[in-house]
Amino acid sequence: MSWHRTDPQTTDTPALLAAVDMGSNSFRLEIGQVQRGRYRRLDYLKETVRLGGGLDAHGMLTEEATLRGLACLARFAERLHGFGPHQVRAVATQTLREAKNRDVFLARAQAVLGHPIEVISGREEARLIYAGVARLLPSSAGRRLVVDIGGRSTEMILGEGRTPLVAESFQVGSVSLSLRYFDKGRFTEAGFRAAQIAAGAELEEALEVFAPGQWREALGSSGTAGAVSQLLAASGITDGTITPDGLRWCIEQCLSAGRAESLALPGLKDDRRAVLGGGLSILYTLAMHFGIDALQPARGALRQGVIFDLHERAHAALDAVHAHDMRDDSVQQLQDRFHVDTAQADRVQQVARTLYASVEPKAKLDAQRELQWAAALHELGMMVSHHDHHRHSAYLLSHVDAAGFSQSQQRRLAALVLGHRGGLRKLDESLRDDSSAWQVLCLRLAVLLCHARRMPELGALKLQRRGSAAQLSWPADWAEAHPRTLYLLQEERAVWDRSGPLKLVLPE
Repeated sequence: MSWHRTDPQTTDTPALLAAVDMGSNSFRLEIGQVQRGRYRRLDYLKETVRLGGGLDAHGMLTEEATLRGLACLARFAERLHGFGPHQVRAVATQTLREAKNRDVFLARAQAVLGHPIEVISGREEARLIYAGVARLLPSSAGRRLVVDIGGRSTEMILGEGRTPLVAESFQVGSVSLSLRYFDKGRFTEAGFRAAQIAAGAELEEALEVFAPGQWREALGSSGTAGAVSQLLAASGITDGTITPDGLRWCIEQCLSAGRAESLALPGLKDDRRAVLGGGLSILYTLAMHFGIDALQPARGALRQGVIFDLHERAHAALDAVHAHDMRDDSVQQLQDRFHVDTAQADRVQQVARTLYASVEPKAKLDAQRELQWAAALHELGMMVSHHDHHRHSAYLLSHVDAAGFSQSQQRRLAALVLGHRGGLRKLDESLRDDSSAWQVLCLRLAVLLCHARRMPELGALKLQRRGSAAQLSWPADWAEAHPRTLYLLQEERAVWDRSGPLKLVLPE
């Protein structure tokens, strides 16, 4: 089947949307359509990459694991040929959250895939998992517990309808436990006991929040739950429901076989053998600790959640008034949480947007929106301290859980906010990118022009791009009427002269 680009602005046919899920055990590519709230899968590719098994003792991703990942992404890139930027979203999870050399890997991976790759936080992963599960299930009264056991992390989400109420991520997964307690695929009673204790220690803090009285049904999403469900159904142990007795039976079969390679169970796929011990240990721990008598396999997973999120973003871009983008909600929530002066934030937003449009008229939508979000949140750190508040703002933006944002995007916002005042040397890496340099310049000018916490006379100011120079001009009488602003602009020019990749040119 060949794939083509469709644009929601020019056709009634829903656009093809693609999600790339770079998990710790498997990489997945899903292509689908969302029309009138219904989802239709058009293609699905999965490859066992074992990226999570490629982290060495120093937290570095090995070259061998890197090459496996790049080879898979190259095949995904072939299938994504012809897809536009707004049709594809690639996300990476726990292994790349941990890898100390992730930026090196991401640079190579993005070049191969041909699309940006976002490293998402554990809570953002959990939110997207719930979105994928909730949208593909029939509506149900009462709260649901959704569990997703990945290669190096386990997500637990308590939700009602399509709304996640609590979303958490824990650093324990089928790959990490299997590597540690079932070395070379050997199954022992001591190994299962130690793996269950380790899983319990990691999950213990969630006991109260996800206690049995908090939910009516439990659902298992993605690989581990799906694999065990298929195994139980194919062996005639259950109808596919994961139960404590069923899990005990699975563990007994592992112990009888002694090694993963000797397991001969119907419904067990070869790519699951090496991580089955760790997955069973987590499932059994969850069943015992959280009173899960029946865990039903769920259709949805992270990749569908990514597609639904991508669909919402596309519609928000077309109709900013009526459509919904989770990131806008997160920005407003952060403003409320940290008592941001929203009137000042709105002024800076408007000025920064106007200036940026004059020097980057063809800027990508994401670049425009990131500048606006940075303007909205540049005073986030005032809640901590007025002194050096830009540093506090940047720290908070780098580390806060913000639904809808990837860690990569939060780092870009943090860099912009860090650069809205003070010297520029702290932004050496960011300013190497031409687009980022112009974002920083426009944000700094907007903050400066709004320094009196009043809206400046934008009609009197004109910013033009002249190669690597930004030329700001105004009527002859403007400078005399605004001596303090003129002084600040001259100081700003000196900052860019000292260490900026751009030059700020002012009238003499």
